Amino acid sequence: MSEKNNIEKSLAYQMNRRHFLSKTSLGLGAAALSSLLGPSTAWANAPDKGIMGKPHFAPKAKRIIYLFMSGGPSQLDMFDYKPKLQEMNGKDLPESVRQGQRLTGMTANQQSLPLAGAQFAFERYGKSGMWVSELVPHTAKVVDELCFIKSMHTEAINHDPAVTFFQTGSQQPGRPSMGAWLSYGLGSDNENLPGFIVMLSRNRDGGQPLYSRLWGSGFLPSLHQGVQFRSGKDPVLYLNNPPGISGTDRRRVLDYLQKIYQEQYSRIQDPEINSKIAQYEMAYRMQTSVPEVMDVSGEPEYIYDMYGPDVRKPGTFAANCLLARRLVERDVKFIQLYHMGWDQHGNLPNDIQGQCKATDQASAALIMDLKQRGLLEDTLVVWGGEFGRTNYSQGKLTKTNYGRDHHPRCFTVWMAGAGVKKGFSYGETDEFGYNVVSNPVHVHDFQATLLHLLGVDHERLTFKHQGRRFRLTDVHGHVVNDILT
Repeated sequence: MSEKNNIEKSLAYQMNRRHFLSKTSLGLGAAALSSLLGPSTAWANAPDKGIMGKPHFAPKAKRIIYLFMSGGPSQLDMFDYKPKLQEMNGKDLPESVRQGQRLTGMTANQQSLPLAGAQFAFERYGKSGMWVSELVPHTAKVVDELCFIKSMHTEAINHDPAVTFFQTGSQQPGRPSMGAWLSYGLGSDNENLPGFIVMLSRNRDGGQPLYSRLWGSGFLPSLHQGVQFRSGKDPVLYLNNPPGISGTDRRRVLDYLQKIYQEQYSRIQDPEINSKIAQYEMAYRMQTSVPEVMDVSGEPEYIYDMYGPDVRKPGTFAANCLLARRLVERDVKFIQLYHMGWDQHGNLPNDIQGQCKATDQASAALIMDLKQRGLLEDTLVVWGGEFGRTNYSQGKLTKTNYGRDHHPRCFTVWMAGAGVKKGFSYGETDEFGYNVVSNPVHVHDFQATLLHLLGVDHERLTFKHQGRRFRLTDVHGHVVNDILT
């Protein structure tokens, strides 16, 4: 059966109910109201199982929580311990180490590149004996649950293309995001919540901007794009009914529009019609499911203590981590948390402490909370940014201060939970923390591995667009089997 036929088959059950709002100005909230009135018989509530119907092979994980640290956290100050940098602090980066590799415009013209040893103490933790910095004492307590990859590398050297590369498999905008690919392939396991949800946080002003295309659907049907949850009284924009519109009025409008757009579909056969109606159908069910999941007032006191004081502040990273756990309990497949502000070109010793204070306790709490509920067995948690930081100081190096430029040659991510080895470190960088010397893991390898854990063969999940078959990993990527259980 052709891919076009597969797509049409996947969306067929939604045919008569999904397009009637595709070109109206009523937006998401227009259809949201109808859930309060009860769906019509044509609007069935069957969950979308995706184009694949079922995974390519038995998955080890049912869902992913991706904690994306936007800006590029310094691996050298947190996880990749390099005593050599302390020994050679202030000395120039040897050319034999750099080997003429390109630098950003921010440091390419520096007269010297003084090596900057971390100003934070490292110790071994857990039965695994992992080296971890004093910056992340809570993460240090759960290292025996973590799988570190210390040999990540990427081609992208600036923020926007680097983040776009991680999220979509391309440095150029326009491709579907990882969550959109998973929604397209595997569908949703919850009929009342989106299969792909996004939350953003920052603990101070500034940070690199993040654009909605990072969780967009690209050329995939638009129903697969991520839905952003916000703090405040309207977690999802335009979900609530407009003032002055009664349930009866809205029902009459929706019924009439349904007839109009069903007729339009019969004439033009545009699959995006079905995608739009699927979004509106989800929206009206979300009118009741979203307030329920966002209401954390019933959480016990020990949970608040576990996640830390920021958990009581909506919109913080800690609050979003707690919401991520609640979404996992409701079988949301892909939950993306972005935390901004890791771009520390200067004043790193002070600023990185603030970033770690905002994220360390909640990240570790999420691992422990999932584990105590038996959810870590089939949930994968991922932590990491778009690239690493240089081993030399950007700008002047002093006894108490330094900055670090972007460094795509090597950096660290960690994972925990379903399908990955515990208390395990994979890959190695040189003694200067500048180059990968064993087991390199490229961005496409990382993406292929995440899909594999969900039962997806990254080479087989494709979409034909403009005459070519596309996939998340483009024409690259190998599953990193050595980190898998």
